[in-house]
Amino acid sequence: MRDLLSRQSVLVGLDATTKKDVLQAMSEQASKISGRDAHAIFDTLWEREKLGTTGVGQGIAIPHGRVEKLDKVYGLFARLSQPVTFEAIDDKPVDLVFLLLAPESAGADHLHALATVSRILRNPILCEQLRRAKDESAIYQLLTEAEAIEAA
Repeated sequence: MRDLLSRQSVLVGLDATTKKDVLQAMSEQASKISGRDAHAIFDTLWEREKLGTTGVGQGIAIPHGRVEKLDKVYGLFARLSQPVTFEAIDDKPVDLVFLLLAPESAGADHLHALATVSRILRNPILCEQLRRAKDESAIYQLLTEAEAIEAA
C-alpha cells in the first residue's frame, strides 16, 4: 500500500455531488501526483465506468484504469464530504473512493493492486475507522497499517 499511496494522495472532505464530479476532482489530484494530464485520466476512468460501475457496495468505489506513460501504479483515496450516487452494485451511495491508475503495460501489478485495495476495503471495521478519522494523516496510517496487519 505504501507503494501505491502517499500522504499527498489522501483527500478528506472532497466536495462533489455526482459520480462525474468525484472522478473529475480525483483526476485533477491524480494529475498532480502522477504528472499525467487530468483530462486523459478522467477520460480513462469515465470509459471504465461505462463498462460497469466501480461502486463495489457498502459506500465504497474503486475506480481504476490504465493511463499512457505512467511509470508505476498510483493510488488516490478520498473520503467525500457527502455520499454520492455511484450506481453501486448495492444501490447505496458512496463516500469512500480509492482510485487506481496503472501504466498500460502493467498487467499483474494492476490486478495485484486492485485485489489488495478490494481486500482491505472489505473490512467493515476499517471502513468505519476511515469514516471517523480526523485527517489525511490518520487515514494514510489506517490504510498502510491495514495491509501490514493483513500480511501478518
